[in-house]
Amino acid sequence: MKFGKVDFLGNKGFKSCTAISSDIFDCSHSDSNSIPMKETSNNGQYSLEKTLPPHPHLPKLEPPRGTRVSSEEATHQSFTVDMMKLIRQSRNAISKRISILHENGAVSKKDLDESDVSEFEISGVKVLVKLKSEEEIRGRITFFSRSNCRDSTAVRSFLRERGFDFSEINIDVYAHRERELVERTGSSQVPQIFFNEKHFGGLMALNWLRNSGEFDRRIKELLAEKCCGDAPAPVMYGFDEEGEGGGVDEMMSFVRVLRQKLPIKDRLMKMKIVKNCFSGAEVVEILIHHLDCGRKQAVEIGKKLAKKHFIHHVFGENDFEDGTHYYRLLEHEPFISNCYNFRGSTNDMEPQDAVMVGQKLFKIMTAILESYSSDDHSRVDYMRISQSEEFRRYLNLAQDLQRLNLLELSTNEKLAFFLNLYNAMVIHALIRIGRSDGMIARRSFFTDFQYVVGGYSYSLNSIRNNIIRGGHRQSYAFIKPFMRGGNTHHKLGHSKFNPLVHFGLCDGTKSSPVVRFFTPQGVEAELKQAAREFFRNGGIDVVLDKRVVHLSRIIKWYKEDFSEGKKLLKWIMSYVDANKAGLLTHLLGEDGGGSVHIVYQDYDWSINS
Repeated sequence: MKFGKVDFLGNKGFKSCTAISSDIFDCSHSDSNSIPMKETSNNGQYSLEKTLPPHPHLPKLEPPRGTRVSSEEATHQSFTVDMMKLIRQSRNAISKRISILHENGAVSKKDLDESDVSEFEISGVKVLVKLKSEEEIRGRITFFSRSNCRDSTAVRSFLRERGFDFSEINIDVYAHRERELVERTGSSQVPQIFFNEKHFGGLMALNWLRNSGEFDRRIKELLAEKCCGDAPAPVMYGFDEEGEGGGVDEMMSFVRVLRQKLPIKDRLMKMKIVKNCFSGAEVVEILIHHLDCGRKQAVEIGKKLAKKHFIHHVFGENDFEDGTHYYRLLEHEPFISNCYNFRGSTNDMEPQDAVMVGQKLFKIMTAILESYSSDDHSRVDYMRISQSEEFRRYLNLAQDLQRLNLLELSTNEKLAFFLNLYNAMVIHALIRIGRSDGMIARRSFFTDFQYVVGGYSYSLNSIRNNIIRGGHRQSYAFIKPFMRGGNTHHKLGHSKFNPLVHFGLCDGTKSSPVVRFFTPQGVEAELKQAAREFFRNGGIDVVLDKRVVHLSRIIKWYKEDFSEGKKLLKWIMSYVDANKAGLLTHLLGEDGGGSVHIVYQDYDWSINS
């Protein structure tokens, strides 16, 4: 069975390794919860026989109501993920083993010279190694950067214009590489450029070389040498830093007991069938017997579980109380199947500080945008994003949102957080499900793709209308805001609405504003800049002789958020260039006479790629 191709850096430059499973795996890679194995004996020789899961396209059997999937079945479902994780964690070990085999003569220089492919066994795993040619391992340009750094942007743009391939290491995303940067340069300032292992300098050095007219000659000299192992290593896919994230939540011991002992089943409440629920009294009784404590202490634990979003009242009527009220585990919520940041089970880690998570979200999505979009961010390379290590880390970060305490955020922090989350979710949705033509398909895109954030579900529509717009009703809405009761949307919605938010939300289309990400301290100024860029790049067109103003259809869709007629045009004048402002002044300043016709532009729903 072929698991995939991994690239790593060895003593001889870049190598490509294809790992193929054998019939026997080293037991040191397994534990009691890993791949199902069956022990067999053949003339005294013992081996481990894998139990393969059913084909993923076959219908999956569902357990009866009120029962949970067994640990063996859960292991079957995670078979592929476990195996890929095993291969990724073994890449460094394989690289070191190859070096040792070469030094000991197991892989000879002659073998490598005669063929660019070598094959050998390591702990029951067949490894194929293909050496890259000298041309492939020469001339590596690497530069260290940070998110939202103008100098880093200038270096990136220059290298792209010259057509150079380069490796970028963003130390806001790969924080552990900052120490390496300091060791190599004596400073943590960015950008810092390396040609192979040689430190070249920052933007000033690059500008000096370019202005001197010696750039092409010097680059050719620097890149003609073979890249050695002392050069900064490129970013590796699939590896997280040790100690990343917090520890396991202190309430998880109680959650595990409740999952095992609660009588979870469908019940009748208020003339409705409520699925997968249990009563508050049942929780209290189980905690009393488990802890040998009093009823009051058990109720307090139940309240903590609700506060941390492990359990919710089925109708959102209270946090937790002893009695006949019914509650539900977060993983059993009806909306959970539509939440694309939920991977089979509730995140059991201690929730991180919401402000810190917001900062991480800004940094990692800004790094993705800068690396995989055009310089003006109008075109986004979704395919490369989907294959990037940065996006993999974003998906991990998205899991940390499940039980986040959003009420800790200030007004500007909430605004920046939800603007950024909306734009990040659009990128994720386009990669994960794409977008089809037609009104019904578009409706599904904005309503059915959801995240669980702070214990509740958020679609793109709910973020835009319930949170950012503060629950304002949209003229062309498919659903009413706050249609689901019992959630915290109303607590997070902005009471003071700013219509400029519509120019900070990107729907992934060519007619929407370009994608961008915001900082809490500068969100108001950044929204004004977003509006100026939107109107400068086609959001408005003035035809003076016909007294017609063409505006984006976004303004029509959300007309409740803007003024009407001439008041709207006067408001827009603050965000257009001098030429268009002059034309609008001429139209509006003729003693108030003469009508001005506003025509809304056709909307281009094609993807901005």
